[in-house]
Amino acid sequence: MTKTLSALLVSLCLASQSVKADDQARFDSYVEVLKAEARERGYEQALIDQAFSTVKFKKKVIKQDKNQPEIVETLETYLPKRVPDWKVQRARKLYKENKDLLDKISKDFGVQGRFIVALWGLESSFGRVQGGYPVISSLVTLAFDGRREALYKRQLWAALDILKDGHVNIDNFKGSWAGAMGQSQFMPTSFNSYAVDYNNDGKKDIWTSKEDALASIANYLKSVGWNDNLTWGRQVKLPEDFPSQYVLKRGSKNHKQWLEFWRDSERSLAEWQNLGVRRTDGTDLPKVNISAALVMPDDMNGRMYLAYNNYKALMNWNRSYYFATSVGYLSDRIGYPKI
Repeated sequence: MTKTLSALLVSLCLASQSVKADDQARFDSYVEVLKAEARERGYEQALIDQAFSTVKFKKKVIKQDKNQPEIVETLETYLPKRVPDWKVQRARKLYKENKDLLDKISKDFGVQGRFIVALWGLESSFGRVQGGYPVISSLVTLAFDGRREALYKRQLWAALDILKDGHVNIDNFKGSWAGAMGQSQFMPTSFNSYAVDYNNDGKKDIWTSKEDALASIANYLKSVGWNDNLTWGRQVKLPEDFPSQYVLKRGSKNHKQWLEFWRDSERSLAEWQNLGVRRTDGTDLPKVNISAALVMPDDMNGRMYLAYNNYKALMNWNRSYYFATSVGYLSDRIGYPKI
């Protein structure tokens, strides 16, 4: 190796170290700014010291945020991966084992147990996969990155409220890389809005308390309009050359606009029957007085669903046709054949 090349490599190494040191210095300064803002918001110094004592810049969090896989999926490929047979069997087994608890929660919140178990299974594999990232470090790192700073700062203040209220200690305050927590994978703001202390131990513990986690799922759905007199929807068959104008439009910018698109598509089952929509086996739609929107997760050649109002609650949880449909699909597999 020539002296010139060797010197160049040393120079590059020193420059890289300098950049890393500069990034760390900027992060440390940002943390101090957040601490000052927390004090301005009225958080006690002891809580601030506790919350930020182990904060570190998590490079893996940024990598996860910016390099989420861009896999071309269709519902046909998504459902078998998200709802494999083993998960269906596990869900049915846990539904049976926890039936007394689920029946009580269902009665208290007006949400069928099979939907609670479906969300439990899809969000955290029934509590087994909750994420091991320190929540405060993840949120601070994502706020520092700046791409969605306001969002993650709002989540950070909500996380401080959770610590302040004593629902979890800092050592166990873990979640996904994005800050979703516990068996229900609530973001901190969702935790503060919907988590419940169902076992009455003084803590809303969605990490280790199955009672609290399942009741919190039910409370979320109830709070966003769930109706236990309805199911979620059904897959349907369209006649040839069905006009696409009746399908719920794609490309909504936010949940409010998506609800406007929903209203444009929504019709009674009798109206859908008159338009030629049928069950997948070709038989008539149910003769019940309820309305539904026509949901197209992929395109006009893919699966089509008449979705009832409860589908809106699932889309409030996660505005993804694939996710909402997978919850409905798993709930059907849990409920039928009857356990």
